[in-house]
Amino acid sequence: MESRLYKKYKDEVKPALQTERGYANVHQIPGLDKIVVRMGVDATFEKSALDDAVRDMTTITGRKPVIDKSRKAVSNFKLREGQAIGCHVTLRREVMWEFMDRLTTAALPRIRDFRGISPRGFDGRGNYSMGVSDQSIFPEIELDKVKRTQGMDITFVTTAKTNDEAKDLLTKLGMPFAKK
Repeated sequence: MESRLYKKYKDEVKPALQTERGYANVHQIPGLDKIVVRMGVDATFEKSALDDAVRDMTTITGRKPVIDKSRKAVSNFKLREGQAIGCHVTLRREVMWEFMDRLTTAALPRIRDFRGISPRGFDGRGNYSMGVSDQSIFPEIELDKVKRTQGMDITFVTTAKTNDEAKDLLTKLGMPFAKK
């Protein structure tokens, strides 16, 4: 079954981008490649902090995250080599479209005093990264079970060549960028 957002991309966004930007080939039209969701956990917290982050991310994304481990020891941060420091999930295809739809329609409007996301998160190659300071904006999270607020980084990887193309794509898909 197709996602509502993917159907919108196929039926509305792709033809609009092709006519506005004048793409000669349909393969030039930018699309969403993947979404990477990351949660970092402070190394000084107890082990249950990582378990809570994994549980929350599994609930939010519907996929079991991969545990990230430190590559080298840094004594100033009380960090040992191989110590678990976070987790991440890479979403593709149907799950990616469902997650983006839930993020733009349900989660982002729940942020207090929300005026749009910053348009400065582009990396110069058509990818966009944003940070969410609290996991409780997602409706799947039960507020009674949250022990500590945990932020996350969300990266949208697109096939766009420039930031302008990527912003145009994400805006047409429903990302609420803040006005300057």
